[in-house]
Amino acid sequence: MSSKTAYTELFVSRYQPVEKGKRWAWVLIRTVLVVGFCFIILFPLFQRLSIAFRSKADIYDPTVLWIPRNFTFDNLRIAIETTNYFEALGNTALISASTTLIQLVSCALAAYAFARLQFRGSGLLFGLVIFTIIVPPQTIMIPLYLTYRYFDLFGLVGLFSSKDSLNLIDTFWPFILSSSTAMGLKNGLYIYIFRQFFRGIPKEIGEAALVDGAGVFRTFLRIMVPNAVPAIVTVLLFSFVWQWNDSYYVSLFLKQVKVLSTSLMDMGVGLREPDPVYTSMLLNTGVLLAIAPLILMYLFVQRYFVESVERTGIVG
Repeated sequence: MSSKTAYTELFVSRYQPVEKGKRWAWVLIRTVLVVGFCFIILFPLFQRLSIAFRSKADIYDPTVLWIPRNFTFDNLRIAIETTNYFEALGNTALISASTTLIQLVSCALAAYAFARLQFRGSGLLFGLVIFTIIVPPQTIMIPLYLTYRYFDLFGLVGLFSSKDSLNLIDTFWPFILSSSTAMGLKNGLYIYIFRQFFRGIPKEIGEAALVDGAGVFRTFLRIMVPNAVPAIVTVLLFSFVWQWNDSYYVSLFLKQVKVLSTSLMDMGVGLREPDPVYTSMLLNTGVLLAIAPLILMYLFVQRYFVESVERTGIVG
């Protein structure tokens, strides 16, 4: 054995433990960070799960931390009765599902026009679309409310009826109309996601479809939509979750019709519980009931959602 080979083996034998130590140190640090972040994110959920099944006697028991000593379903029953849960759940699901589907179509069409159709002022219009993302909704609260409170489309209401306007407050029409015109909740962001994805699709595909006789809408339906599945899934889930959790627009347009977010805001008044700590526990139970459908949905679609977000980022 030469001196060079012996030196190499000696160096490797001394170097390997150092490398293993670095590798295991990185694994340990990464594990601690992941577990810590997961705990921070999931702690509110675990806490609400623990609170939802505690009895009133467990509130002031210092020995009860996570597992209830007196397991009960009374908190769930009171929260369901106070919030009129199943009616509010149906209204929330109806609004969220309908606006999500309408926004999907309107935002995809608008984004396709910005991405593929060249017309004068398209850059300025797209800049205004991006501007809607950063404008606080409180700045347009009064004109938005008055628009749907005294709704009239170019004077057609007074022309065909004895009324000067229509009152669309306390109906689902404000959500449907705003979604169909791509002016609903977070629609500027959805248009941006679709536009970036459509711009990543090669122009040659659309030009080939045009040569084959396909028009603008046929190219959109046959070429763009099938290739935009990742963006569709991303927008679909974003739109549904944000509309489900929305409390601003539903409290602005709906007074008598109750959804989960507004029912939770009225829950504290409806309880009339003298004990503020127990009231807080019931409110936490109501929050858990409100987000429970979203948690169940996430368990089934999280893999598709992660894949769609990754593909959207790469292509866009």
